[in-house]
Amino acid sequence: MATVILVRHGRSTANATGLLAGRAAGVSLDQIGRDQAAMAGDRLAPVPLVGVVSSPLERCQQTAQFILDRQTGMPYAPVDLDLTECDYGQWQGRLLSDLTTEDLWPVVQSHPSAAVFPGGESLAAMQARSVAAIRRHDAAFESEHGPGAVWAAVSHGDIIKSILADALGMHLDLFQRINVGPASISIVRYGASRPSVYATNTDAGDLSWLSNGIHSGDAPVGGGAGQKAP
Repeated sequence: MATVILVRHGRSTANATGLLAGRAAGVSLDQIGRDQAAMAGDRLAPVPLVGVVSSPLERCQQTAQFILDRQTGMPYAPVDLDLTECDYGQWQGRLLSDLTTEDLWPVVQSHPSAAVFPGGESLAAMQARSVAAIRRHDAAFESEHGPGAVWAAVSHGDIIKSILADALGMHLDLFQRINVGPASISIVRYGASRPSVYATNTDAGDLSWLSNGIHSGDAPVGGGAGQKAP
């Protein structure tokens, strides 16, 4: 299959003030977030992306634009509602420090597969729709551009954590063990027999090796020699 670069949006104005923004309108990147998104775009500049799919929320579209601006080609750049933020319902717009006192908080932390946000979405439903969207786009990009295609999906922290948990074969109840920082880059390739995770939560480092694409087969016993630089 193709290779997907999972990019979380840069730091938002809500992140900076400790608010759970959810799907609220008007939440944009702050200056630190713009700098982070620009750095992610610089890291991906040597990689010819065939597509940059984004959540419809402003902070993700801003981050996606930093990536697109640094591409020499013109990648396909759709918006996908299935990559939007979790619907946190009545938790949306509240301070995280206040939410820690809610009865649901320890469920979200330790048993997220059972968590349903009041008036909103369950974390299990969030994972199901986002994983399905990633796999759908991945298959489409491979069908059009071949197995060496590389594309990016710009989304949100909990969305990307749930996608990585699925790729790692982890139960959703373990997804809080994964960290996904603002504007971080994670890399997954969906092979014929299983997904392979090449990176998680990176915010620095050369990604030019991705310009060759990833051609994975069986896992090399002992770890192998790694990817070849261009």
